Amino acid sequence: MFIQLRKIVVVTGNADQVVARFSKESPLNSMEGLIDKTVMVSKLSKEEEEVVVMIRWESRDAWKNWEKSDAHLQGHREKKGQEPPAYMISTKVSMYEVQSVTQGKAFSN
Repeated sequence: MFIQLRKIVVVTGNADQVVARFSKESPLNSMEGLIDKTVMVSKLSKEEEEVVVMIRWESRDAWKNWEKSDAHLQGHREKKGQEPPAYMISTKVSMYEVQSVTQGKAFSN
């Protein structure tokens, strides 16, 4: 399994806009090899919130196929040259190769 984590820090009160963007239907949702996409929010301070988007893929190759897909590339072309929204403080993307998964009791029922 391969996981992409996107951590987006925004000015407090704006996390809902980022959640809406990453929660809506998109070409990603029907991509071969996609396991799931989870969108989470954490209040970091009075001034900042963090939105974490976790996208789980069957493999690194499945993720690479998404990165090379026409739908993904077109999305980036459409946003080329646009400034990020003023409420966005920072974005960090990390990639992980899953080494171990242990399922809890909730999955055995």
